[in-house]
Amino acid sequence: MKAFFTNGDFFKSSTFIKISAFLFISLAFFYFGKHWSDGYQQLIFFNSRQNPLTSSQTTPTVSLSSNHNKSFDISSLIANTTTQTQTQTQTQTLASIPPPSVPEKLPPPPPLEVQRFGIVDENGTMTDNFEIGDFDPGVAEDWVSENTTEVVEESRAVVKKFGRCNKSMREYIPCLDNVEAIRGLESTERGERFERHCPEKGKGLDCLVPAPKGYRTPIPWPRSRDEVWFSNVPHARLVEDKGGQNWISIDKDKFKFPGGGTQFIHGADQYLDQISKMVPDIAFGQHTRVAMDVGCGVASFGAYLLSRNVLTMSVAPKDVHENQVQFALERGVPAMVAALATRRLLYPSQAFDLIHCSRCRINWTRDDGILLLEVNRVLRAGGYFAWAAQPVYKHEPLLEEQWEEMVNLTGRLCWNLVKKEGYIAIWQKPSNNRCYLSREAGTQPPLCDSEDDPDNVWYVDLKACITRLPDDGAGSNVTTWPARLHNPPDRLQSIQMDAYISRRELFRAESKYWSEIIASYVRVLHWKSYKLRNVLDMRAGFGGFAAALIEHQLDCWVLNVVPVSGPNTLPVIYDRGLLGVLHDWCEPFDTYPRTYDLLHAAGLFSIERKRCNVSSIMLEMDRILRPGGRVYIRDSVGVMDELQEIGKAMGWHVALRDTSEGPHASYRILTCDKR
Repeated sequence: MKAFFTNGDFFKSSTFIKISAFLFISLAFFYFGKHWSDGYQQLIFFNSRQNPLTSSQTTPTVSLSSNHNKSFDISSLIANTTTQTQTQTQTQTLASIPPPSVPEKLPPPPPLEVQRFGIVDENGTMTDNFEIGDFDPGVAEDWVSENTTEVVEESRAVVKKFGRCNKSMREYIPCLDNVEAIRGLESTERGERFERHCPEKGKGLDCLVPAPKGYRTPIPWPRSRDEVWFSNVPHARLVEDKGGQNWISIDKDKFKFPGGGTQFIHGADQYLDQISKMVPDIAFGQHTRVAMDVGCGVASFGAYLLSRNVLTMSVAPKDVHENQVQFALERGVPAMVAALATRRLLYPSQAFDLIHCSRCRINWTRDDGILLLEVNRVLRAGGYFAWAAQPVYKHEPLLEEQWEEMVNLTGRLCWNLVKKEGYIAIWQKPSNNRCYLSREAGTQPPLCDSEDDPDNVWYVDLKACITRLPDDGAGSNVTTWPARLHNPPDRLQSIQMDAYISRRELFRAESKYWSEIIASYVRVLHWKSYKLRNVLDMRAGFGGFAAALIEHQLDCWVLNVVPVSGPNTLPVIYDRGLLGVLHDWCEPFDTYPRTYDLLHAAGLFSIERKRCNVSSIMLEMDRILRPGGRVYIRDSVGVMDELQEIGKAMGWHVALRDTSEGPHASYRILTCDKR
């Protein structure tokens, strides 16, 4: 066989001639068909491939041959082909044929790629394949220390990069730590120094409050009820002062909370059981849903009520035990810095089903009982006041005198002493005005003027008068928990607001709106995987956001803030069994730094930017947000650019998202993470 190939016989055989002829004819037909130029220059090809920019369907298209209007010399092609003798190299030789001598027309250059920012393509078809702008995920990790700032100019705005505050401001509360204003007070004997004294305009916070050295991600609830990291609240004075009263102790790198208090050293659970047995009608978690603990300590009273479906607003001033509220918030228990001094508390009338005071060091009978009258204002008609203090059970002349004064004052307030047992006394407030109107003429304190608005509380002085109850019984006839969460309360009709449709319809619409949104957050953004505990709704409306979190079983509590710039819906929020407070976001908020896991603001900035400095609000949000915390801002497109730039300047990781209404809605969602 080898000799057959080497002596040349193969190339002379009929087999080789047939193969060569077949290949030659095949190639000739191929080139005649592809490069035809005698009268049929427009060879038509069919293409079923779709253009992704213009159509979503597969439609056959027709196009002209790329060799249209071109000429070729077929004889030269044939001559070049026949000169080849090796079969295995014929295909490569044909592919390397030089271009024809006739100059060909170059196709036009492709159009420049267009970056689409619109919602309509070149055919006028709606498409969602467009961009909303550049996104820069990079955020500076290391910030200039102390108070240095840097101005960065971008195409949209001039952004100030905020530096860190001094280390001495780690626990800074602007309106309660204004030393200059406190020194200038004419009097402090009634506790004026514990009230709000905000910095003057232009002297507010302009830096980022740092966390303590060694700050750690907070221990999640429910473990946090019993222990927190020492490094997060590194203050040991309460341990020194209250170590023997079972409040708090230190164990290695943690604070431990045994659950005791000054008057219930054997534990809060046993104490709550005693109250329930004394007055079964209190019915924790049913009739009693919202409570207040005055002089709360580390808030063990409220912490243990949570397991009984009771929300407790634990309040205390920033006094010698200045970190007690900070401990409460670190534990994941609702709390606020507040003082009964000369101004009304920032809660509406008839807010709380139960008000509790255990050795809260308040002289209830001073100044004609003005402080107890404030408690009477915020206590719900038919609600209970529980007092655990030495005058209740100690038989000493001075303490017995204080007890008699308390009994006399509560009698003139028409309170009924329901039960006195051991060191606890419990009174009940009347459910209507009948007792007030039947008192003898000249009895002190008098009823407040009929024109007095008991829900007007922003910088309003205390009044030594008894707050009238609504004649229609509104506030006293709320349903039991949990039905009250979704029932439109009677006080809904008293809210002063521009409404062209029924307030009940607005109430139900808001509840449905937030229920659907939270459902999408849980489903798409995996909110149940977040370790949310302390949540602040900065513009709460009727409390629909907080109600939706409960409905979807997110284990957190919400402080509903009602801005003074809008209608006062706080009575409705409390009637639903939720917590809230009135506030003006043009001023700082009364809480410690690193307080909340989530801040929620819906439609807040588009309203407040007309009154306030947006940067000041954002800096305050950073102050009260825990490291690792999140911010959700739902607002109009017009404010989002500014908010994004401020967020980046504070070191937040920001991302702009579409609402459920789609990319063409007038609202967006700005999500922010504090690193």
